[in-house]
Amino acid sequence: MQIPPDSGAPWVAVVGGGPAGLLAAQHLAEAGCRVTVYEAQATVGRKFLVAGHGGFNLTNSEPLEVFANRYAVRRPEFTRYLQHFSAADLRTWAEQLGIGTFVGTSGRVFPTDEHKPAQLLRAWLARLQTLGVALKTRHRWLGFAGEGLRIRDEATGQETVVRPAATLLALGGASWIKTGSDGSWTAALQAIGVETVPFMPSNCGAEVAWSAFFREKVGRQPLKNIALQCGSLVVRGELMLTDYGLEGTPVYALTPALREALAAGPPATLLLNLKPDLTEAQLIEKLVRRRAGKSLASFLGEALKLGPPTPTLLREVGPPQLPTTAPELAYLLTHLPLPVAGLRPLDEAISTAGGIAWPEVNEHLMLRRRPGVFVAGEMLDWEAPTGGYLLQGCFSTGAWAARGILQRVTE
Repeated sequence: MQIPPDSGAPWVAVVGGGPAGLLAAQHLAEAGCRVTVYEAQATVGRKFLVAGHGGFNLTNSEPLEVFANRYAVRRPEFTRYLQHFSAADLRTWAEQLGIGTFVGTSGRVFPTDEHKPAQLLRAWLARLQTLGVALKTRHRWLGFAGEGLRIRDEATGQETVVRPAATLLALGGASWIKTGSDGSWTAALQAIGVETVPFMPSNCGAEVAWSAFFREKVGRQPLKNIALQCGSLVVRGELMLTDYGLEGTPVYALTPALREALAAGPPATLLLNLKPDLTEAQLIEKLVRRRAGKSLASFLGEALKLGPPTPTLLREVGPPQLPTTAPELAYLLTHLPLPVAGLRPLDEAISTAGGIAWPEVNEHLMLRRRPGVFVAGEMLDWEAPTGGYLLQGCFSTGAWAARGILQRVTE
């Protein structure tokens, strides 16, 4: 039910029309607040739609104690946020919008096949309209002015100062600039003394200085059912060889470990296990069957189903003289070193680490230096792997911040 503008209900401004901001706007409106969403782009939900490219996993079906650990490297508080708005709550929310969901074989949660990201967003915006949420697109937040917010209408260039009862900033991180997520908001917060951690790429590709021969011969090819190791961390999945290096879920999941290793001085070494389902003894047993005169490429293809581009990769990053004994070859196939020279640029990253330092917010995600202003989503210094955790983190922090706002405006 829409709330009349003159109802006396508290007015809340939400700056940023991404998942965190829109969910907070919905929760606030459902609780009786008048809500205005300011979005600098021509439409809202742009990064939400981009997240749906190549498979739109909304969240993950893991138990809470496992789910929360995906964020625990940086922020153990995520258990609290996930308890407040859980993966089950997110699925219920989607179903209330008429969008069914299902759990895939990987544990990831997707909308049913007939539902696309754009359909979910349309249903969501219709719900917000029913609640009376005002969406002001092409309205850019410029910073603070006294107790108010400076807002510029990008269509007219006119600037105004608005003074809501409370504000939620949900301006995103610094990846996928085309969606409006450029991190430029850090200047306005730094101007009032808010400490921010420099943005760093997360869930991104890794650069390997392949030879010209390797790039020409291999190009872009997958390596399926592999394991990738950085330090003590091991991740299974599918790896994609590219002209610049490596892509794929295992690489993305190891981004934090790679950043740490690269900080000590490049290159950082990833160890590739091409046959993680075989024990060392099983692998050696297969390798000893190689007959004299049989080429290594033919033998690996027949005995281990390691066809192209594996032989070329072995010669690219393996020792000058490839091992001839079964134990030595088995070790190389399970510990193939991939020298990573760096990570792909920030704008190519799926997400970012960095943002507002956690000591700058209280337990309600309100800025300590600016009472009444709350933050949510990728503005905060957290990161998580792909697989539903990124969107869930944005939704959960948005819901938690909305809870804090409601407590403040109804005191």
